[in-house]
Amino acid sequence: MNGKRIKIGQIGIGHNHAQGNMESLRKVDDIFEIVGVVEADPVWREKRGGLQCYLGLDWMSEEELFNTPGLAAVAVETDGVDLIPTALRCAERGLHIHLDKPGGESLPAFKKLLNICERKQLALQMAYVYRYNPAIRFAADAVKAGWLGDIFEIHAVMSRYDGDNQDYRRWLAQFKGGAMYIFAGYLVDVVIMMLGRPDKTTPFLKMTRDDGLIDNGLAVLEYQRATATIRVSVEEIDGMKHRRLIVCGTRGTIEICPLETSSANNYADPLNARLTLKHDLPGYSAGTHMVNCGAMGDRYAAQLKEFARIIRGEINNPFDFTHERLLQETLLTASGYKIYHNQDV
Repeated sequence: MNGKRIKIGQIGIGHNHAQGNMESLRKVDDIFEIVGVVEADPVWREKRGGLQCYLGLDWMSEEELFNTPGLAAVAVETDGVDLIPTALRCAERGLHIHLDKPGGESLPAFKKLLNICERKQLALQMAYVYRYNPAIRFAADAVKAGWLGDIFEIHAVMSRYDGDNQDYRRWLAQFKGGAMYIFAGYLVDVVIMMLGRPDKTTPFLKMTRDDGLIDNGLAVLEYQRATATIRVSVEEIDGMKHRRLIVCGTRGTIEICPLETSSANNYADPLNARLTLKHDLPGYSAGTHMVNCGAMGDRYAAQLKEFARIIRGEINNPFDFTHERLLQETLLTASGYKIYHNQDV
C-alpha cells in the first residue's frame, strides 16, 4: 500500500464532526481516495446531504461500499447511537476504522470491537481531536519530561452553551450520561495520557432543569498522590471560550485557556500555554512564560495523516488498544454508568 492512495469511504453523515472530517479528507486527497459516502437515513440525507463537502461524491449503500474493490478503510461518522454497531460491521469485513467518538454506552460492545481489530490487526483510530492539539501536546510533553515535577492536580473543563437549543438537548438526553458522556472523553483522554489509570472515579451529575438531560457534571479521578477533576456543561454562557486545562506539579504549572481558537478562521490563531516554573529549565527561566504553541490549523488533518501512517505500517498507533479500553471504561464511569470488571466478551 506504500505510495498508493488509501481507498476510504464514509459511513454516516449524522455525527456532528462528519462534515469537518470529510472536508479534511478531501484536502488530503494525495493520501486518501474517497470512494463513496453511505447514509441510509433519509432525514440526514435531507439535512446534510447537500453540504459542499459531499458534492461530487458517490452515494451508495453500505453493502456497495463494502464491495468496492481495494477498499481499505472506513470513517464511521454516524449519529452517536449507531457508531459501535457500524464499526463492528466494518471490523468484521477487515477494514481499518477511523471512529468518531464516543465509543458507545456498552463497554462489552466496545471491547468486542477492540478484540476484533486486535485479532485482525486492524487500525482503530478514535477521533479525539485534542490528541493533536499543539498546546495540549506541549503540556503532555512537559509532564512526560518531568518539567512540572510530580503531578498532584489536573483541572479540566469542556463546556459550551446549548440551553436554548431544545432539539439538541433532546438529542443529548437519549444518552444516560448526557453531556458528560458526549464531551468528557476528550478530557479523560488527556488525564490518562498524563497520569494513567485512576484508582477511583467518582461522578457528580446534575440537571439544571427537569427535561431529563444531565447537562452539567463533575468527575473526580483519584490517584495515589493526585486528583483530577473533569467538568462538562452545556449551560455555561460563552463556555467554549472558557474551556481550559490546568496541570499542577511540585515544580511548576501549565494552564491552557481556551483549549481551541475559533473555527471561523479554520483554527488559524496560535494557541498559548501559560508555563510557570519553580526552577530554571533549558530554554525557560524560573517564573512565568506565555508559550506560543502554534496554531491548530485544520482540526482533523493531523489525525487523518497519522491514520494513514498506521494503516501503512509506518508507525504503531500511539493510542493502542489498552489505552482505548481504559479511556472508554473511565469515560463511562465518569458519566454514571455502572462498570463491572468482568464485562468481557
